[in-house]
Amino acid sequence: MNNWMPDAPPTFADLVLPAPGPFPLLPLVAAVLAMAYLVGAIRLWRQHRRWPVWRTVVFLLGCLALAAVTGLGVEAYGYALMSVFMFQQLTLMIAIPPLLVLGSPGTLLLRATPHHGLGAAALRAAHGGLRSRVARWILSPWIAVPVYLIAFYGLYLAGLADRVLAAPGGHIALEVGFLIVGILFAIPVLSSDPLPVRLGHGGRALDVFAEAALHAFFGVFLMMATTMLVDHFVAPTLALGMDPLEDQRLAGGLAWSYGEAPTLLMLVYVMHRWFRDDTARAAADDRYADAHGTTELDAYNAYLEGLRDESR
Repeated sequence: MNNWMPDAPPTFADLVLPAPGPFPLLPLVAAVLAMAYLVGAIRLWRQHRRWPVWRTVVFLLGCLALAAVTGLGVEAYGYALMSVFMFQQLTLMIAIPPLLVLGSPGTLLLRATPHHGLGAAALRAAHGGLRSRVARWILSPWIAVPVYLIAFYGLYLAGLADRVLAAPGGHIALEVGFLIVGILFAIPVLSSDPLPVRLGHGGRALDVFAEAALHAFFGVFLMMATTMLVDHFVAPTLALGMDPLEDQRLAGGLAWSYGEAPTLLMLVYVMHRWFRDDTARAAADDRYADAHGTTELDAYNAYLEGLRDESR
């Protein structure tokens, strides 16, 4: 057993304070993403070009959350307790991706990257990726929803979790996978960046409802289970003096409840954008009708004119 593995049940301080742990891959990724984003935003601001401060704050909060959930004491306990591991999974899939996506890093990349040297090559690669069939396929809801199913039901009910967690680097590999799956789901629903395909507002709301139902039903299933679904956590949980089955039920409670708040916020954001876009479209249509008329109005006026001519 690794010498950084916990040997006592966690307290709140144990989870949120820095502690020895495995190689901090995702905290390093978070730091690189935050620095790269800040470089781009500062470059635009120095050129007196607008870039929303709120998007910068939201993206940096996502990076901070990513570093915290995979770099503090919670990471060490994620190796021992299924409930903590479930908290990490939910955070990586549901809470962090919306923050990163709402930061519009793609738009910032296109606007802040220099159009010469390595910057030109990066822009060509970005444009090529946007036009590729692979990007259109990956960002399709026909891919996101099944992958979401696999990340919960397939991972735990098909015994995949035990196999992956038992492999060297398996825990970190799952964390990376959870984050990627969450981002792939959040992009079509929340992104304002240029995309190869865009969902309608109704499709976005439907995706959010589907995601909420997926992890809610999974949470209920975990809470009602009478046997352990992931044997990998049995020995470490017993070593902490805790009941593995009770810890699994706690994991189910988190899956059922914790994901609801981020999902509700996503739905509110989607509905707000839907209302805002419909209002703007209606206003534009009214302005065009005032200036140029409409086919229906012109036909009605012609009909009235015809009646007037017949009455003469």
